[in-house]
Amino acid sequence: MEKDQNQENTDKASEKDQKDLNQDQKTENLERNDKEQDQEHDQDQEKTPEEKILELEDKLARSFAEMENQRRRFEKEKEDAFEYGGFSFAREALNLIDNLERSKQILLNDETLKATEALKKTLEHFDIINKDLISIFSKNKIKPIECLNKKLDPNFHQAMIEIEDDQKEPGTIVQEIQKGFTIKDRLLRPALVGVAKKSEKKDEKNEENKENSGDN
Repeated sequence: MEKDQNQENTDKASEKDQKDLNQDQKTENLERNDKEQDQEHDQDQEKTPEEKILELEDKLARSFAEMENQRRRFEKEKEDAFEYGGFSFAREALNLIDNLERSKQILLNDETLKATEALKKTLEHFDIINKDLISIFSKNKIKPIECLNKKLDPNFHQAMIEIEDDQKEPGTIVQEIQKGFTIKDRLLRPALVGVAKKSEKKDEKNEENKENSGDN
């Protein structure tokens, strides 16, 4: 019992010491704050009225500049939200065009449907739906990227394969694998394309001609 009483007294003493330490810390902080305020006050008293006016004008100018920057950021965020709020939806909607094109290719490759009236009618309906979708996208500033016979532009095109073609300059787009789109002034998705390259046989022949010319 005596041991417990001693422990309790020790705990109470520790708690008192901690409270005293906290109180001392608070007092020290208050004294430091008062000292800093006194220093600032003394510095203010040392400044001339003209210096105080200039300082206030500088603080006011900084405050106005910060308010203007915040206003501009808010306006930009609001404009982007309005202009590109449907960006993700638009990208997902492009799957409709992709699926239509895949379905069209499947039907074209079906031997049992080739040269049938049913295939002809079905493809006509596919073309109508595709044109309607493109029209709806265009009204919402979503436009397809033109790429065939154009030079590869990494900003709008993504080369997937190289195709030997001696009639086209290397790097010219000769195949559109998947159509790309832009929304207003931003890239919605790049066009997946195949680009021309010189045939290997022609390169070998050119090398042989160079070697023969060198031998002569």
